[in-house]
Amino acid sequence: MSKVYRIGIIGCGGIANGKHLPSLSKLNNIEMVAFCDIVQERAEAAAQQYGSKDAKVYTNYQTLLKDDTLDIIHVLTPNESHAEISVAALEAGKHVMCEKPMAKTAAEAKRMVDAAKRTGKKLTVGYNNRFREDSLFLKKLCEAGELGHIYYAKAHAIRRRAVPTWGVFLDEEKQGGGPLIDIGTHALDLTLWMMDNYQPKVVLGTKYHELSQRENAANAWGPWDPAKFKVEDSAFGMIVMENGATIMLESSWALNSLEVDEAKCSLSGTEAGADMKEGLRINGEQHGRLYKNEIELNAGGVAFYDGTQVSAPDLEMRKWIEAVEQDKEPLVRPEQAYVVSLILEALYESARTGKAVYFD
Repeated sequence: MSKVYRIGIIGCGGIANGKHLPSLSKLNNIEMVAFCDIVQERAEAAAQQYGSKDAKVYTNYQTLLKDDTLDIIHVLTPNESHAEISVAALEAGKHVMCEKPMAKTAAEAKRMVDAAKRTGKKLTVGYNNRFREDSLFLKKLCEAGELGHIYYAKAHAIRRRAVPTWGVFLDEEKQGGGPLIDIGTHALDLTLWMMDNYQPKVVLGTKYHELSQRENAANAWGPWDPAKFKVEDSAFGMIVMENGATIMLESSWALNSLEVDEAKCSLSGTEAGADMKEGLRINGEQHGRLYKNEIELNAGGVAFYDGTQVSAPDLEMRKWIEAVEQDKEPLVRPEQAYVVSLILEALYESARTGKAVYFD
């Protein structure tokens, strides 16, 4: 019989219940046996719905980590505690999946990378958009060289009016920022991964609080409280890589724009271009003519059969457990996620000082 992996969940809030717990529950070779949250009722509710019969509940993650029978820890807490808990879990001999962004600061992210190397345990970060069908298909094209040398890209994370009003999203101290670190991080990760380019040279960033102080604003989750809106409502940046490639990053929770795209990228290479704006589109030149191909990703094809498609979070969890089981690199490597944090921090610094930030 194959091993059944015992998982501990630290943080039983929205991302746990909306993504990790439902997707993990579909796997046959895992048991969720420990649940921790500073609000005991949240941990108890998660344990009752998703836990094993003998699942234990904790309010202190350090106590949970003393359980030597645990194989894997999922860190699903606010950004400020990602590094602290992940490093402790790695040093306790557990493999770790940490939700995105990797950490509040680049230095904390580096601590996580170092801890994984030091302990020999696996560490990954929850960039689930890599596991979408359009992302996986486009990655294959990039790896095959069909776009050529990708020298210009855009990372899209724009919402018209969708400011998260729950939890600590608007708290700069706990999160480290607003839409740039929340959804811009997904778009940047996706773009760097497609380009397979993790060597930034210089960034120039801007951030804005232009709409955050509006009273009774239209918003997907109801009006936000301006007094609690401590993070930027929009942030933008230009990233120049060591090889000369340029990435334009756009992120916003609230922007007067009808061009709304989230966790998407556009790529321009020497042989072809691609974007995810209206499905997955490939463009280029062939036999002296321009072309545009729209990739059909529907698994069906006949009226009475829709096909079977696996959701990105479900595939993410399955591949993560496979990486542990088969002792191979996870799709999202910690060194890659660290560079995302490094660039985000530099963009915030540039926005604060009004100057470009160069990397050593």
